[in-house]
Amino acid sequence: MVETLRGRAARVPDWAWLAAIVTASALVRGWLARGMPAPFIFVDELIYWELARSLAENGTYSIRDVQTSGYSLLYPALLAPAHWVTDALPSAYGLAKALNALVMSLAAVPAWLLARRVAGRALALLAAALAVALPSLAYTATLVSENLFYPLALVFAWTLVRVLERPSWGRLGILALALAAAYATRSQALGFVVALLLAPLCLASIGRERRLLRPFAPLYGVVAGLAVLVVGAQLARGQSLAALLGAYSVVGEGGYDLGSALRFWLWHVEELTLYVAVVPVVVLVVLLARGPRLPERLREHLAATIALVLTSTAVVGAFASRFASDRVQDRYLFFCAPLLLVVVLGWIAIGAPRPVVPLAVGSVLGLALVTAFPYTRFIGEPAKSDTFGLIPLWTANQHLLGGSYRATVLVVALALVALVAFLPATRIVAVPLVLLGLFVVLSRPVWSGPHGVLRSGEGALFQGIRGVERDWLDTRASGEIAVLWTGRADRFTVNMNEFFNARVGQVYYASAPTPGGFGELPITVDAKGLVRTADGKTVDDSYALLDGSVTPDGVALARDDLGITLWRLDGPLASLTRVRGLYLGDTWSGSWASWRRLRCTGGDLRVRMHSDPTLFAGRLTRVLASVGGRPVARIAVPPEGSVTLPVPLTPENGMCTVRFSIEPTLVPEDVLPDSTDTRALGVHFDEFVHDEPA
Repeated sequence: MVETLRGRAARVPDWAWLAAIVTASALVRGWLARGMPAPFIFVDELIYWELARSLAENGTYSIRDVQTSGYSLLYPALLAPAHWVTDALPSAYGLAKALNALVMSLAAVPAWLLARRVAGRALALLAAALAVALPSLAYTATLVSENLFYPLALVFAWTLVRVLERPSWGRLGILALALAAAYATRSQALGFVVALLLAPLCLASIGRERRLLRPFAPLYGVVAGLAVLVVGAQLARGQSLAALLGAYSVVGEGGYDLGSALRFWLWHVEELTLYVAVVPVVVLVVLLARGPRLPERLREHLAATIALVLTSTAVVGAFASRFASDRVQDRYLFFCAPLLLVVVLGWIAIGAPRPVVPLAVGSVLGLALVTAFPYTRFIGEPAKSDTFGLIPLWTANQHLLGGSYRATVLVVALALVALVAFLPATRIVAVPLVLLGLFVVLSRPVWSGPHGVLRSGEGALFQGIRGVERDWLDTRASGEIAVLWTGRADRFTVNMNEFFNARVGQVYYASAPTPGGFGELPITVDAKGLVRTADGKTVDDSYALLDGSVTPDGVALARDDLGITLWRLDGPLASLTRVRGLYLGDTWSGSWASWRRLRCTGGDLRVRMHSDPTLFAGRLTRVLASVGGRPVARIAVPPEGSVTLPVPLTPENGMCTVRFSIEPTLVPEDVLPDSTDTRALGVHFDEFVHDEPA
């Protein structure tokens, strides 16, 4: 019976198996992505979304109606069809995630091509399955360029090993096209040029023959020629070489601290070793020890893999040392995982040799890399978007062996190394099967765990839009909506509403732009309350989206549970209210706060507030509201939940003013053991709603 099944499986052509793997992956990833309610990697997802919408509607690359360049060319083009199909942005978002699932699943094809050269038919299909089982395929639920860069980076790796096999002019041309496609997707691919130059040197070192470099003279000549042309073109245009990095040109400017860059490079190597579960590093050392005795195709694959891993970890490590010192970023490195896993499959294909000394050296190296990594430094909020390799450990925080990340990793790594060292050669295929199962298991916390992408998307939506449908603005406004960000509300209230509502137009800011904001305009408020831009013009849109600290002349059409309100304006946008006493960019007060409204005829003010259950555990916060120096309302704010204080208003000279006294205030640094916040905090003022007199 078993032989019959094997015979039937053997008669199925490889393309059918490969198509089945891609289809199954796309369907599973697409089904999972349907449950993702909103983006959370801001501003990246908003930028690609805006570029795709602009490309679909106008044929240009624009963000917030400002034509731009330097971002990905190909990834917005991939998303653009979603906007051709429907004008409803929530529906287009669903289609974009489906496109992600399909394209990222296609990474199985170049992974299969890479493994087919060195490992044979069955193991090549296993490589395809491994490529789509990685935890980082959770990025299919996000609108980031990883979805397209992953398969294109593997295509580049495949064309590179083909050039190492035979550097013909035709293969060099295909390699150049693959490099161009990867670069047009993400400027990180510029580092592939260094890998391209390094790979022949690695091949010569593995083969221990200098003469192996001779056939690659045309490769170096072509690269040198192209370098001269590129440098000449940049100089002729009056641009620096850093401009080749596009929107990330700042990465190529200024200096880097060598010591810091080397530390971050090592940390990225360590984390990548953790990501691929140690085994490929152990096997890589074993194979390098055999060097010239390896089959040529396996040597070529090792050379390409080493070159890409070394250059990519160096580039990403240097970037992080200067621009992201709070994180390691396997987001930019996980494309290396299939290359390293194919190393394991190639080792199995040649009989899984296990010479004692190289095996011991590889085991010690692999174990040292994963145990030396500073887990407590990098396990935290940034990992949710950038370091999926750490999320399973973070999720298991309460179940660690001895309460230690290192001890837990060491035990698991020892078990995996033991498989490599002691499993009989006839059963050695169990090693990649174990890795496949491990990746599937680890994908669950990355997707749906407490720190996974699904929870992050839900949290981002909760911070940005609450209590209404995602496209609530498009269904209620008939014209363009101006957005004013005062810094009082969460920045996601701007990003999320803009992402799902096509009628959201220009974004203005009062004190500082939203983090990563592009094309936002500063405003000031004159003595009459009119909002003016830097050139003195008023904001004359028919609609405005405002937080609870701003009340314009107009009619409130709709309000979400965060207090973000859509107004139909009567005349230019004006800020008739002023809130003082809150910390900049926050809703926390100190011991007092005040609210003032111009052109006020009375009525009532409803103030929504909440406290903090950690800081004020077991304590009530008392808030007293005074008008004209007389107490008119008071309330006790509990540690949990929100309350609303109604305040009767009495106008004086056409103005209403309310002063709030808050006690007690607490300093987090004095109360919470891990806090460094030295502010005296009273209560959160979430929303001010003015009800005009009847």
